This record gives sequence, C-alpha cells and structure tokens, in this order.
Amino acid sequence: MLRIDPTSPTPPYEQLRHQLIDQIGRGELAPGDKLPAVRRLALDLGLAPNTVARTYRELEAGGYVHTRGRNGTIVATPDLGGGADIAERATALTTEYVTAMLGLGLSRETVVRYLQRGIAA
Repeated sequence: MLRIDPTSPTPPYEQLRHQLIDQIGRGELAPGDKLPAVRRLALDLGLAPNTVARTYRELEAGGYVHTRGRNGTIVATPDLGGGADIAERATALTTEYVTAMLGLGLSRETVVRYLQRGIAA
C-alpha cells in the first residue's frame, strides 16, 4: 500500500518513487505488472497528477518501468545480466547503503554524490 506523509521533508514524488522501487525490489511489483494510471493514483493518494507523472518519468529514467503511452506504465524486466536474483540483491544493497548514509544525517543529494564518486572510483 502506498502512502504519502504530508509532514515529511521528503517531497511527495520522491516518497512515491522510493516506495515503488521498494515494491519492485521485493517482488511485490513484478516485471510486466501494470502500474495504476497517473490520474487514478494521484486521486487515491491526494496528489496532483503532475507529481505522479514525475515519479513515473523518474522510474522510467532509472530503468524500473516502461511507459507505453495510453497503454500504461509497466514494470520493466531487470536487465542486469543475471536476472531477478541480481536485481533483488542490488536493490537490497543499495537500500542498505542509502539508509545507512541517511542515518548519518546526510542529505539525499549528498548520498547521490557519494554514489557517483564510488562509481567513478
């Protein structure tokens, strides 16, 4: 179940993106599953449609979903060369790292910079 915390300092689109990535990583949303329509999900969560649309665009840019116009947004098949097991492990490791970094009091932007440094190293 998706929920948005209006008191959180995290923007609603980011809360939604994180929750959907978690559901994909845990297999609750499997490759080929269709996400709710933008307007439907916006109505259900009390968000503006543009907020949900932004979340879907960012998920697509990250390779989590494919948007097929009027045919909806579909959870993508992991393309990691090792299938769903590697995708699950990669998601779990990333979530663990990000959670630890946020626990240090770092901002999301700073965590991303550290990730980029690690990739470049």
